[in-house]
Amino acid sequence: MSPYEVCPAEQRDAKAIADIHAAAARAAYQGIVPDEQLDALAPATREAKWRQAIEFAEPQVHVAVQGDTVVGFVGFDRSRDPKTKPTVGEIWSLYVHPDHWGKGVALQLWEAAEEGLEDEGCTSVTVWVPLRNERALRFFEHEAGFKREMKTAKTTALGTIRIEEVRLKRELG
Repeated sequence: MSPYEVCPAEQRDAKAIADIHAAAARAAYQGIVPDEQLDALAPATREAKWRQAIEFAEPQVHVAVQGDTVVGFVGFDRSRDPKTKPTVGEIWSLYVHPDHWGKGVALQLWEAAEEGLEDEGCTSVTVWVPLRNERALRFFEHEAGFKREMKTAKTTALGTIRIEEVRLKRELG
């Protein structure tokens, strides 16, 4: 049995979510994004965003907790991509605190999002992942069963740099 429990986020989780978002992004993008930009990923700038997401369920947010400690989160909803069918969901974000990487937390979060999207009537789901984020690509492809849609590669601004992202997709159900 897993030491982690996944449940819908509550307002009191917003600060922990912001802290995890910053810590995991710093660790994941080390060597990809300049250090000064990683240092600017201050949790304070993200807490209000996550409070609003939790309040309005846009996206829906679930947290993974171990005891009383939030160790990861997933945000999911309908796809934000233009011209997609209303049955296409999207993983807007999935982050786990680096201290809990490789322990099955991300898979539990993904499974909660998958169930939530199916409950919303989605039949497929997408996620955008930076091509240089090998850990995230491995997770989504090998553990969560997504496939790359290579013709979707795009360049996105991240602070003052640009990163290449690719969309991955899988069917639900």
